[in-house]
Amino acid sequence: MTNLPANHSDTPAILHVCRREMLRPVRDEILRISGFHVDSTLKADEAAQMFAARPYDLVLIDVEGERGIPEAEHLCSEIKTAKHKQLVAFACNWRVAILTDCPDDVVRSEFDPAGFLAGVRKVLERADGASTAN
Repeated sequence: MTNLPANHSDTPAILHVCRREMLRPVRDEILRISGFHVDSTLKADEAAQMFAARPYDLVLIDVEGERGIPEAEHLCSEIKTAKHKQLVAFACNWRVAILTDCPDDVVRSEFDPAGFLAGVRKVLERADGASTAN
């Protein structure tokens, strides 16, 4: 688990949930060097506790493997129940994306750091545009 610094003011905060031990720190670093504050964990139950402890602009859940889909859906449901307007995105392939309706958006998860970062920014921009329109 990695945590946000105490002084995260105007920088978007992301809770990144990824069970892949080698990929999680790589994605975290991509997001950090791109100007995001990142909390991350390997475990869904730990993510639920982290979510309850502080606000996030985005909860990004990696969906990997057959067990990953129900686990990600369960965590997404818990988060949406606790805070209905929380922005949640799954990092997954499009085959998985059509099997679920819980997340607000999907970020393609092929190993393309620029594409991953662009997907995260797009999710946050859409949400920002929607909130300013209301």
